Amino acid sequence: MGGDTAADGRASDGKRSGRRMDGGQRDCGDPGATLHAVSSAVLAVTRHLSVHEVLQVIVRAAAQLLDARYAALGVPDDRGSFAEFVVEGVSDGRWEKIGPLPRQHGMLAAMLRDNEPKRLADIRREPEFEGWPAAHPVLKDFLGVPIRDGDDVLGILFLANRRRPGGFTRADEDLLTLFAAHAAIAMANARLYEHNRELTVVAERNRLARELHDAVAQKLFSLRLTAQAAAALAERDPARTVRELAEVERLAADALAELRAVIFELRPADLADGLAASLRKHVEVLDRAYDTDVRLTVDGAVVLPEEHEAVVFRIAQEALHNALRHASARTVRVRLGALDGGVVLEVADDGTGFDPGASAKSGGGEPHGGLGLASMRDRACSIGGTLTIDAAPGTGTVVRLEVPL
Repeated sequence: MGGDTAADGRASDGKRSGRRMDGGQRDCGDPGATLHAVSSAVLAVTRHLSVHEVLQVIVRAAAQLLDARYAALGVPDDRGSFAEFVVEGVSDGRWEKIGPLPRQHGMLAAMLRDNEPKRLADIRREPEFEGWPAAHPVLKDFLGVPIRDGDDVLGILFLANRRRPGGFTRADEDLLTLFAAHAAIAMANARLYEHNRELTVVAERNRLARELHDAVAQKLFSLRLTAQAAAALAERDPARTVRELAEVERLAADALAELRAVIFELRPADLADGLAASLRKHVEVLDRAYDTDVRLTVDGAVVLPEEHEAVVFRIAQEALHNALRHASARTVRVRLGALDGGVVLEVADDGTGFDPGASAKSGGGEPHGGLGLASMRDRACSIGGTLTIDAAPGTGTVVRLEVPL
């Protein structure tokens, strides 16, 4: 939707979605009902983490809040078009007939320029209104508000064709402006979440690069030196040559195991079968790859949103990495289960342990500290979870994550 979706060149690199609206009415005469409607709409928006999901829910909630037949939200880009344009009340088939995304001109440009709400009895009579694709729904009464984060306009939210006669009122304008302020917070939070996730991916790549250098490269260097020594001893000390060649074989096997482990960690998590099944596969592979005895116990049905499952899996992966590569553990026990209306993950090992306090002060110098623990804590916080580390030198380590439902 967008009363002025002109047919002249429109950007094709943005995203849009169209859905039919279920409707829903609000009793304007009841302040309690209005407050409840706004509260429900805000809660619906803040449950989501991805930016695109947040935009879709904002549009749907706004349309239901003010009983509008059509709603749309445009996120402007810096090329005169929209990075995303999400609609409600328009079927996918009609969107295909309407054509490409609208550009920033006409009424859309006026809203971006003026940065003020617009409430119109008939948008078709406005001088800024222009460009009407043949397949576009006919719009009449119109209400649009900017979604602002300080002085920045994150997007424009607008409604059209209120189902109840009489069009939109000043009270509706105030209500949508209030809702837009909450929507701005949700959009900013979603952007921060996605940015933090991108930073985490970069941090993991840097850690794996260090693993390749520190673990594999050092073993290959030792292997080369040992092979050279064996070649030098071949003629004058055959017995020692045999021992050196055995060491070459051992180092090569260790380097291969290290390389396989790092490559395995580089593989993206496939959670198509659910968190429990994916974690079980991961544990089974690690149990075969290492001398350490690695086991998983699953208690009850574990159900989490997809994005939460990915975070829990990555925390388990990091905890297992620390136990297997740094703690010299003989056994590692992983437990996943339901607990008090939430989900709990535990990774316990009988390794060397460490001092969490000293590790935090080291700024990353300790094997267990720095990026590993900081990354796990950041991940846990991103889904509202709590991460605790129970560790001491010589007593092993227990990493515990609790995630509320």
